[in-house]
Amino acid sequence: MIYTASSRRLSIVTFVVFLIVAFAGAATGAPRQAVVLEIDGVIGPAVADYVSRELASVKPDETGVIILRMDTPGGLDTSMRTIIRAILASPVPVAAYVAPSGARAASAGTYITYACAIAAMAPGTNLGAATPIQLQGMPMLPGGEPQSPHRDNGGKAGNSGEAGGTVGNGEVQDTESRKVLNDAVAYIRSLAELNGRNADWAVDAVRSAVSLSADDALRMHVIDVVAADIPDLLHQIDGRSIKVGGRQVVLATGSLTIVPVTPDWRTRLLAVITDPNIAYLLMLVGAYGLIFELMSPGAVMPGVTGTICLLLALFALNLLPIDYAGTGLVLLGIGLMIAEVFIGTFGILGVAGIIAFIAGSVMMFHANAPGFGLSMSVVIAGTVVSAGFILLVLAMLLHSRRRPVITGGEALIGAAGTVLQWDDGAGRVLVNGEVWQAHSRQSMAPGARIKVVARDGLSLTVEPAHLPAA
Repeated sequence: MIYTASSRRLSIVTFVVFLIVAFAGAATGAPRQAVVLEIDGVIGPAVADYVSRELASVKPDETGVIILRMDTPGGLDTSMRTIIRAILASPVPVAAYVAPSGARAASAGTYITYACAIAAMAPGTNLGAATPIQLQGMPMLPGGEPQSPHRDNGGKAGNSGEAGGTVGNGEVQDTESRKVLNDAVAYIRSLAELNGRNADWAVDAVRSAVSLSADDALRMHVIDVVAADIPDLLHQIDGRSIKVGGRQVVLATGSLTIVPVTPDWRTRLLAVITDPNIAYLLMLVGAYGLIFELMSPGAVMPGVTGTICLLLALFALNLLPIDYAGTGLVLLGIGLMIAEVFIGTFGILGVAGIIAFIAGSVMMFHANAPGFGLSMSVVIAGTVVSAGFILLVLAMLLHSRRRPVITGGEALIGAAGTVLQWDDGAGRVLVNGEVWQAHSRQSMAPGARIKVVARDGLSLTVEPAHLPAA
């Protein structure tokens, strides 16, 4: 009986300890933070990498909600879809928040807003204008703000407008544009239906590039909340039931600690090198670095610098929407300028290279893509540097032709020497510190001064040197 009672008491104590540990573990494992990610500016490879990595690294047992605070004019379709896939795969609820006042979630930002479980806007913000742009063989790019519906130029410069191949009523002019537009419509409609939002307006945002203010978006059930700031947003969505990963989740956000997660050095570096102007300059520095290394073998630094810059440029160009014909012309232009350096056609290849270089630079990046156009000032600067390089090479070639030959067999012609031994029209002479076999039609005497007039293999033709009159 003593053993039984002790066992019972031990079991009770163990059970109580287990409950205490379980409750403590539950309290410890409860979500305690709201992670805030920033999307500020054009949506490109760097932003997609930053958002997708952070969404994948968030710990569900510590995070109650992830907030994407956005202010974007749009961006690349591939980057947008990467972000949306990461949002839909996240086990933690994701909220899109267009802020601060004056911000926008245009085009690609609209798709991302529709993909999030919670959509919110600050007062004085807007979203919409989600018509895609066709970029001559490149993927469609959701752009920025709408422009005049009467403009039909196959794209837009920096802002959104009618899509390439569209007219003001949303009808497209060609089969390819119609296919891409219909794909964009189906995509945003599926996102709207996934989170129970206004799908009809989403279709209008794609077909007609319409936009909404925060209050109108709330009234039309495009968004869920209009919040002044993030604490207000967390307060308003507290207790809201949403669907995450196919299951219903009740948000408990009232007591969460806000934890901003800013882009790291890797994201900032990627953002720098995927800037079209930086990628273009890296390509030029890389090409000219290799040219200088080939012109002066063993210099090392130009070759190393050029190789690094060229690899960075190729990495960036692989991620950017470029025109391959324009890229080919730029590379052809650089190749022709390199050929001018080594062949020396006195400007023919150099001028052709400069023309190809200018044409390719203008065509290489599309001004239609918001934030991914090439600045004309950079093109002009690159052209001026390239032209200056060719002029420098031509000047060096012309100067070298005027200089007397100082090496090789031709350098002996006109050189002075001294007769060492002479007999019957032939003998040995000393020229430039070397002893040569020589012959002449004129008689010579040892010690006489001579001048070389011709060379035939290892034999020189000489004549007496006439000393200047005193």
